[in-house]
Amino acid sequence: MTADIKKSYADTSGGQVHYRYLAGRGTPIVFLHQTASSSAMYEKVMARLEGIGPLYAFDTPGFGGSFDPQGMPTFGQYVSWVAEAIQSIRLRYFHLVGHHTGGFIAGELAARHPDRVASFSMIGAAVLDHAEREAFRQRLPAPVGPTADGGYLPATWQYLAGLGAGPDLALHHRELVDTVRAYQGRYQIYQALWDQDFAVQLKAVRCPILLLSSTDDVLHPYFEAAKALRPDAAVIMLKGASFQPDLDPDGVAAALREFVTD
Repeated sequence: MTADIKKSYADTSGGQVHYRYLAGRGTPIVFLHQTASSSAMYEKVMARLEGIGPLYAFDTPGFGGSFDPQGMPTFGQYVSWVAEAIQSIRLRYFHLVGHHTGGFIAGELAARHPDRVASFSMIGAAVLDHAEREAFRQRLPAPVGPTADGGYLPATWQYLAGLGAGPDLALHHRELVDTVRAYQGRYQIYQALWDQDFAVQLKAVRCPILLLSSTDDVLHPYFEAAKALRPDAAVIMLKGASFQPDLDPDGVAAALREFVTD
């Protein structure tokens, strides 16, 4: 399945944010990716949703083709940069779809701007308490960057295999390239992410909510907490480990199409 997906840049106070888009009519859908992917992870889903409305997938600062932040930004700063990028291309009312880190950004964005967000969907939905977030913080105590012997490359390859990228060699390779490119951005955003109390943000969301997960998603152990916090949310189970938009694009697209057109 092919679609005429184009690429462009949006201006923000931090620098330019790269995005993919597919033209259409109606309420736009904005997609935000997981760490350390890029907007490329949504191309299969965007192709399947062609015609539903304008579709936009952004690269978070520090990832894909977007600018690299300096220092250690707060998670709120990432949310603000994404909001600026959306505003820069004049999207005033839209659906939000986020995967993992992109979902945490999207949820806070929806809570901040209830008058602009038509719905919020999170793939790999999760709510973690303070101790659980601190345990995740310790998994990446420093950037996994270039080494003289190149050992960071097979280490990153195996890391992605553990997340479920292995069954699809093209996906595995693309994620390797994205993760290696974002070795500093990955560290920056994870250190900021574990400071966010997402339970507070999820409680504050006022638009319709769709929570999605897979039993083999790395964040699935925290899915029940998200469901308990928002019993009013629609719930869908997918396939595809932590790479549902690539490994189960039909399931993701079908769930989103039904939800946003309901």
